[in-house]
This record gives sequence, structure tokens and C-alpha cells, in this order.
Amino acid sequence: MSKDENKSFEDKIEESKKLLEKLIDPEITLSNSVDIYKKGMQELESAQKLLDEAKFEFQEISDIK
Repeated sequence: MSKDENKSFEDKIEESKKLLEKLIDPEITLSNSVDIYKKGMQELESAQKLLDEAKFEFQEISDIK
């Protein structure tokens, strides 16, 4: 398991916020902005997967009751 896979949902959201701050920089190059955008989207997709997994677990617990 890679270091990125061990990040919590909150860590992934925080990393996305940091990447967004970098995109706001007026001095950023187009190439760098594309790379940062891709990384940010990967972080958000990964965070969404964690959120979906948690939602599924809550649904399973609710169905058992």
C-alpha cells in the first residue's frame, strides 16, 4: 500500500486545498497548473471513494438494525 493510499479523507481534502492555493498563484506556468490540477483531481477522486465506502458501511449497519 502506498503512502497516498494511507491518507485519511481529511488529509486528502487538505491536500486538495493546498493544491488549489497553488493554482491561484498568478506566476504559475500552464504546464505546472495542468500537473497540479491533475493531482488535485486524483486527490478528490480518492477522497470521494473513501466517502462512498463510509456511506456504504453506514448503510450496511442501518440495514442490520
